[in-house]
Formats: sequence, structure tokens, C-alpha cells
Amino acid sequence: MTAAIDAGSLETRLGHRFARRDLLEAALTHKSVPASPRRGAERLWAGSYERLEFLGDRVLGLVVAEMLLDQFPRDTEGALARRHAELVRKETLAGVAAELGLAPHIRLPPIEQKQARANPALLADVCEALIGALHLDAGIGAARGFVERHWRPRMEAAAAPPKDPKTSLQEWAQARALKLPAYRLVQSAGPPHEPVFTVTVEVEGLDRTTATGGSKRLAETAAAAALLDRIAASGEP
Repeated sequence: MTAAIDAGSLETRLGHRFARRDLLEAALTHKSVPASPRRGAERLWAGSYERLEFLGDRVLGLVVAEMLLDQFPRDTEGALARRHAELVRKETLAGVAAELGLAPHIRLPPIEQKQARANPALLADVCEALIGALHLDAGIGAARGFVERHWRPRMEAAAAPPKDPKTSLQEWAQARALKLPAYRLVQSAGPPHEPVFTVTVEVEGLDRTTATGGSKRLAETAAAAALLDRIAASGEP
């Protein structure tokens, strides 16, 4: 049996009392948990967070974009895009989830609970699902209020826009008189509305790194970021 959700304490931290508690429950439920027998909700979110996550991702992206336009009126489109990517990345979402203490509230099969609750990707997905649930329960205003509270401090903390990982990797290579990073598209798959691109990046003297993304550019960026992470982990200056 999965643990019951302590909705009251979580709603206090979210700053919102749900009119539709089934939305909150779905946002906190992993797809491997058997669906609730209640009727009416299953067609929309299928008893788990995945479909609400899809919505929450779009709502978060829109609200953060509006916040950035207001906060940084002199930034170029490229600078805004880099700020946006940093604010909506999985690591940022997982950080917000940790602040809210979401992990104990996530409904998981008992066999998966110990390891899954510490998984940043799961925390990020559930956080996005909660944004989607807020939007469906009370409209864009409720979702915007939540995002404003938890993302504005992060946005204001970064005086300068972060560098694009591709730019950082190129500068790293140039500083060592190495050839520029070489990117190669390995595969494109998935339906037209949700494509997945797989890209590799190579830098002289380093192992090839592979990553995926919803566009070729995003996949290249992810590959560059992954290679930079490897370089940092190795202690390479």
C-alpha cells in the first residue's frame, strides 16, 4: 500500500487550497501506482503526474519568460534564452521541490520508495506536475503566484546571464589550443510533435559525450553541458 498524502500541510507550503484534491493527488502520484477507482479524472491525467507535468512545463516556461522580460528589459534575446534555460532546467525544479519538502508526499510503490524519493529527476517532474495542477485548479494566476514566489529569488540572484554551455566548451578548447568541439547528429526519433534528437560532441583528448534534446540545438547544448560536467569532475582546470 502507498502512503496517504498529507494534503493540508503541503497545501500550506504551496500557498493554495485545492478545490480539486484529485488534481493534487495525481500530481504527486507515480505512474507505477495503481490508478484510483474514482471516475472522471482518469481521462485527463490518467491517475499519475505525467500529463500534468506536460502542462506544468509549458506554464512554467511561459511565466518565467514573462518574468524575465519584465526584470531584464535590456537583455538580448540570446541572454534571455540562457537565463530561461537555467531557470527551467531539471536541477532548478528539483531544488524548488526540495525546499517544499515534496519527497515524503510522493506516492510510490513500496519497493521503489527508498531510492526514488531521492531522485532529482522525479522531484523535478512532480514539481512541474504541481504547477500544472495549480493551473487547472485555479487558473494561470495561481500557477503564476507559485512560480513568482519560488523562481524570482533565483532569477534576481543571477546578475549576468549564464553562458551557453556550447560557448563555455568552445572557450575551454580554445584556451588549450585544441580544435573546436565537433557535434554530430546520431539519431532523430519520436513523433513530429515531440521529437527526440541524439547528438554527440567530441573534443580532442576527451571521450565522446552523448545527449538528447527536443531539438538539435538543445541536444548539442545538453551534450556540451554533460562534457563540461565530466571535465569538472575529473579535476581538469
